[in-house]
Amino acid sequence: MSGDNIQFSQDPVNDVGRFLSSAGYSKIALLLDENTHRSCYPVIAAGLPPHHLIIVAAGEERKVIDTCIIIWDSMTSHNLDRHAALIVLGGGVLGDMGGFCAATYKRGIDFVLIPTTLLSLVDASIGGKLGVDFNNFKNHIGVFQLPALTLLYSGFLATLPENELRSGYAEVVKHTLISDASMWRQISGRALAGQNWTELIRHSVTFKAGVVAQDPKEKGLRKILNAGHTIGHALESYFISTGQRILHGEAIAAGLVAEAWIANRKGMLGQDELSSIMDHIRSVFGKIGLSHEGQIKEIAALALQDKKNRGNKILCVLLEGIGSAVWDVEISVNDVSDALAFYKAQM
Repeated sequence: MSGDNIQFSQDPVNDVGRFLSSAGYSKIALLLDENTHRSCYPVIAAGLPPHHLIIVAAGEERKVIDTCIIIWDSMTSHNLDRHAALIVLGGGVLGDMGGFCAATYKRGIDFVLIPTTLLSLVDASIGGKLGVDFNNFKNHIGVFQLPALTLLYSGFLATLPENELRSGYAEVVKHTLISDASMWRQISGRALAGQNWTELIRHSVTFKAGVVAQDPKEKGLRKILNAGHTIGHALESYFISTGQRILHGEAIAAGLVAEAWIANRKGMLGQDELSSIMDHIRSVFGKIGLSHEGQIKEIAALALQDKKNRGNKILCVLLEGIGSAVWDVEISVNDVSDALAFYKAQM
């Protein structure tokens, strides 16, 4: 994309090599997990100058300060100075955490994001939000810092299992629901396997990058990108705390349904629109199992920790019809509980 640091690539070997040779970094470190080391590193290795590998364990549960210490220690032991750069080859977990480590190492060095999952291609790698989970709260510690380059290569999607592809698709769904009713009609009429990923990646990236350019520090408009995330992050935090793993996209898809129900109850979203959202998300994601009322109340209480809140007010993004949304809508813990009860009963 012109005018910023996002580049769509058909030839990642040449594109990453050209960027690094022109940047003139003193040293290069490359952050991977065991999955991207095996499946994605061989795709770009030939384009890299001499570099040091930092390989960490994969998984959301590793997105914590303890892993950052491992990364910082490796960067320090290999004498990376303030003119060095960190390349992050991975999904949203690695991008958030690796960017955070780079942005805080020696008060900040350049980093390059090469996202390898659909979730990171369409959402996590765009916009400069970096951070780690803390005490089971999602992205509780972090900073805003844009990468020197985000290189988007859709060929990495061929390395993904279906559940990871589905997880990333939740953010595509979110972007269409808040911005583009015609695109929603298009994607909701297709199964997951029938989606045009090249078109959808470009659509999501263009939309999100445009929002971020207008509001980089999330003071207003950028809050719209948190649709589905108030309840979705509460679900995700709960399951992290219990040792049960759900994927980010599964949580956000459930959050989109629950928050759509709240919007419907507030008269902002029609019943047919709510049904359309439920039907498509059910067909692609199925349902997260919620077992009892006590569990629902625990999840709802976690919404009080959401980063969008102000004081004790839970501030949510709600659809105002498909294709439009408003932010900073105050909802209550009871609204969250009732929405999750609806999700449990109706999905």
